[in-house]
Amino acid sequence: MMILVDTGPLIALTNAEDQHHAACASVIKTIRPPLGTVWPVLAEAMYLLNGLPRAQHDIWEMLARGALELLPLGRDDVPRIRELMKKYGSRPMDFADAALIRVAERDGLRQFFTVDRKDFSVYRLHDRIRLSILP
Repeated sequence: MMILVDTGPLIALTNAEDQHHAACASVIKTIRPPLGTVWPVLAEAMYLLNGLPRAQHDIWEMLARGALELLPLGRDDVPRIRELMKKYGSRPMDFADAALIRVAERDGLRQFFTVDRKDFSVYRLHDRIRLSILP
């Protein structure tokens, strides 16, 4: 079963200086690719790694070799993403998180690789199902 990956682990895996690097590197050894993600997560990671071209290159390489798979988002996903951002607006839920939750609901996925336990422990799939969070 595919595991959805959030921005934090992508940054941590490609940047040894990141505070979550050791934990994420340990987790990645225990799971089988591919990991899945969405364009908003990729855009967020690339933006946050703007001064680290080697880290950005490593993410591109993960995509090229199939260790990271980009899952589609389409027009039909927009209403639910908007609804999720409104529902969790007090957190606030960002676009990348909402897109991941939407894809999980749509594709029947439930495992998330994220360092953002604070938010992801609150989010629910279909408003009731808890997420399985790594690490």
